[in-house]
Amino acid sequence: MPPRPARILPGRPYPMGATVVDGGVNFAVFSANATQIELCLFAVDGTETARLPLPARNGDVWHGFVPGLAPGALYGLRAHGPYAPAEGHRFNPNKLLIDPYARALHGPLIWDDALYGYQVGNPQADLSFDDRDSAPFVPRSVVTAAPEVNPRRALRRTTRDTVIYEAHVKGLTVTHPEVPADLRGKFAGLGSEAILAHLTNLGVTTVELLPVQAFLTDRFLIDRGLDNYWGYQTIGFFAPEPRYLSGAQDEFARMVDRLHGAGIEVVLDVVYNHSGEGDELGPTLSFRGLDNRSYYMLAEGGRYYQNHTGTGNCLDMNQPAVLRMVMDSMRYWVQSMGVDGFRFDLATVLTRGPNGFVPGSAFLDTLAQDPVLSNVKLIAEPWDVGPGGYRLGAFPHPFHEWNDRFRDDVRRFWRGDNGMTPALAQRLLGSAELFDHANRSAASSVNFVACHDGFTLRDVVSYSTRHNEANGEDNRDGHAENYASNMGVEGPSDDPAIIAARSQRARNMLATVMLAQGLPMILAGDEIGNSQNGNNNAYAQDNPTGWVDWAGSDPAMMGFVSRLIALRRSSPVLSQRHFLHSNIRAVDGLPDLEWRLPDGSTPSPQDWQQPEWKTLCAVIRGSAETDLDAGATEVFAVFNAGPSGQVALPSGVWRRALDTAAPAAPSSPASRNAAIAAQSVVVFTRPPGDEPTQDEPTQVEGDPA
Repeated sequence: MPPRPARILPGRPYPMGATVVDGGVNFAVFSANATQIELCLFAVDGTETARLPLPARNGDVWHGFVPGLAPGALYGLRAHGPYAPAEGHRFNPNKLLIDPYARALHGPLIWDDALYGYQVGNPQADLSFDDRDSAPFVPRSVVTAAPEVNPRRALRRTTRDTVIYEAHVKGLTVTHPEVPADLRGKFAGLGSEAILAHLTNLGVTTVELLPVQAFLTDRFLIDRGLDNYWGYQTIGFFAPEPRYLSGAQDEFARMVDRLHGAGIEVVLDVVYNHSGEGDELGPTLSFRGLDNRSYYMLAEGGRYYQNHTGTGNCLDMNQPAVLRMVMDSMRYWVQSMGVDGFRFDLATVLTRGPNGFVPGSAFLDTLAQDPVLSNVKLIAEPWDVGPGGYRLGAFPHPFHEWNDRFRDDVRRFWRGDNGMTPALAQRLLGSAELFDHANRSAASSVNFVACHDGFTLRDVVSYSTRHNEANGEDNRDGHAENYASNMGVEGPSDDPAIIAARSQRARNMLATVMLAQGLPMILAGDEIGNSQNGNNNAYAQDNPTGWVDWAGSDPAMMGFVSRLIALRRSSPVLSQRHFLHSNIRAVDGLPDLEWRLPDGSTPSPQDWQQPEWKTLCAVIRGSAETDLDAGATEVFAVFNAGPSGQVALPSGVWRRALDTAAPAAPSSPASRNAAIAAQSVVVFTRPPGDEPTQDEPTQVEGDPA
């Protein structure tokens, strides 16, 4: 037993975790079922220098104050209590535990059988008990001083302005030639001049980062020679992932500050639905050892775990201390680290009660009343893998929700599937049939055609099936149905016609995202034609497959996406607060939305039932429910998944503002009967008051009347 210091004082039960105060450090740890909690102090070389029983308990919070301790001190926890797995208790003081509130971690997780609370290989499995010390293999928690908050870290972009860019810290930066070599793959690299210039030139307003809270790589991946690239195995909800740090612990906050200085928000993809400890056969690293029965949703008396995540366990948001930890974590990242919002992985798990999804769950109600968290961007992935887990459209205001129906319907429309025009119309209107209730806004839907989970946009048009052999699961993992098409050749092609067709279809899908009501989101790399070689589940591919390929970037695609985002920003009718229902506007007696056939007529109910109708036209004006758009530019958009033809424009003087078949063509006057290329999106704009001065506008070359 290591020596104990002369004294430890009772300290205070709040704040949780390790808090630097005058004269030392206060520690506070939750456990409802432990009989004793020990604080272990370590030297940098790994030697355990002290083991201190926390001397005081206030309710279920154990606490103590260590005089003379300073920032940088390394520590861990040990919890005593019953080892009764069949009843849900897995206390084992031989296992060093990470403080759930640790703001930083030191050292890697080293996989060893000593990490498990039971004897690996024992016929009784998790009912057995292992008495080996796990300390040599567990990251140390680090005492940190609170970072200073820079006033510039208070950036909130309106939903009307928002264009989301989903990115991976390492994947975006590691091969970029203009990012300094020592910063590639790091937070500082994401905040570098080269990345800031790219994002601002593109026009995005919000970077949504894949998990950056400390996570582990599962043992089975290491055994395959792979790594946890995406990061969806969190083990520290307050600590930045060490592998993304190039230097000081405040590197993340400095990155946020630089992004804010460029006018770009930071949203974090957070994994509060489960931890990296897995199921009953997983390691004892933190929550399981501190109070397994409190932290997790258990089953069958307590030995097993409810698994609505597919990863072995679910954190129990119905337990007040767990909910408090999650809220404290979110407030920490907002108030101390400067982030602007959160995207909740498998958000349905966070709302589950004994009978499934609860619209008025403790998690949702607590968020709604929190003066800090209710004012940041909140984005739900509105599903999990448990019973009744698909809840698209069910989250309350002010949540936005990832809309996988948008992804699938848009892919199918542009693939040429019959009967998809009505579905496209719904997606263009912000999926009102899903979201227009309970005073939710038309920005509730997060619209995308590609995200980290699945094909990149380039692969949607280059592969018809997944190619995940490198993941080591015999190509069984990942989505089986991608609604993709290889356009005639599986994978790369040197045929100019196929290359051109693929690029145009990719532009069509991106244009559809930017022209739809809701929040548009693009996947990092899609703007430069990035491919993952057909791998649609690159979670373990921390290599060129998963990284953005800057060397192979397509500057023409980059220019088109930048122009597309600028068009959306200059056309407020494309990003409205209210849903459009073809209601008559008081300001001019016109409907806020008109659907049209190519000949200018209004589609009949029979037209909407025609499976081969492939050309959808829409006049988009300001909503009848607001006075915003009385003076806003009108948009006439054509989505043509069929052959070339002509489209009759509404009355007025229109300009062809964008054409995916001629992506570099400048804006130009349009004829009353406009030529539309096959497989294209064309956008016409008309400022209000621009009425025709003659029966027909001047004919433009290449645009026959």
